[in-house]
Amino acid sequence: MARICRLIDSRVLADTRSGAAIDASLTLPALGSAAGMSPHQLERAFRKAMGITPRQYADAVRMRRLKLQLKKGDDVTTALYDAGFGSSSRLYERAPSQLGMTPAEYGRGGAGMTIGYTIADSPLGRLLVAGTQRGISALYLSDSDAVLRDALHKEYPRAEIIADSKGEGGSSSNLSKWVRQIVEHLRGREPHLDLPTDVRATAFQRRVWQELRKIPYGATRTYSEVARAIGKPSAVRAVARACAMNPTAVVVPCHRVVGKDGKLTGYRWGMRRKEALLKTESQASEKAAKRP
Repeated sequence: MARICRLIDSRVLADTRSGAAIDASLTLPALGSAAGMSPHQLERAFRKAMGITPRQYADAVRMRRLKLQLKKGDDVTTALYDAGFGSSSRLYERAPSQLGMTPAEYGRGGAGMTIGYTIADSPLGRLLVAGTQRGISALYLSDSDAVLRDALHKEYPRAEIIADSKGEGGSSSNLSKWVRQIVEHLRGREPHLDLPTDVRATAFQRRVWQELRKIPYGATRTYSEVARAIGKPSAVRAVARACAMNPTAVVVPCHRVVGKDGKLTGYRWGMRRKEALLKTESQASEKAAKRP
């Protein structure tokens, strides 16, 4: 399956350079033939290994190329064709769920925004909290400050980003307060984390993220349950994508969403952190239930 991924990568790159139709060279029969498998066998094996279909993987490769082109400063029309999208309509169909905004907005890279951020210690490693006057725009977890800063600058390459080591001033006078509340939450001492957010998102993503904030502290939901709760029972994959694209971890508790069998699924900041978050919440909830 790793070899098929490399094949898709190379074909997307080759076809965008030549102007060929990508879809014609990335059909299941074509990929299956290259792998020595039937189309059905390939799709099943690929989904088991990667969690998505070959088509979804190819779309992700194209979208990654689009992001790079837009961040380089290309106009939307040039970027969409260089990334292998045959028409603007196809791009705009996919953009909301994968960019969180229109290509033009993404290309501006947060231009006109002023974002303050601070980095602090937390029970789950280094914690970056960034925001505007309106609310939190990013919440990242890592073992490396450099990784945190790089992630913020990549997401908002043209915004005015102000480092604030004390969590005061910058674009938001609330940073220090937000950081204190989040750290207490991560320690299991602040179960109700009701903080404002200022993120760009599609209507669908907002519906998903709002639903995630309704999941009780110490509880979990499956992707299917979230999809049904927002009135889109067939949109399980779209719900999973919205969870993966959540820029404000913990505040929007995407870690409380698990697989249909109850097992933990992927988490941007690492499975170890997802498991620790759920364990802390479960233990805190049990202690609270035992109090008279």
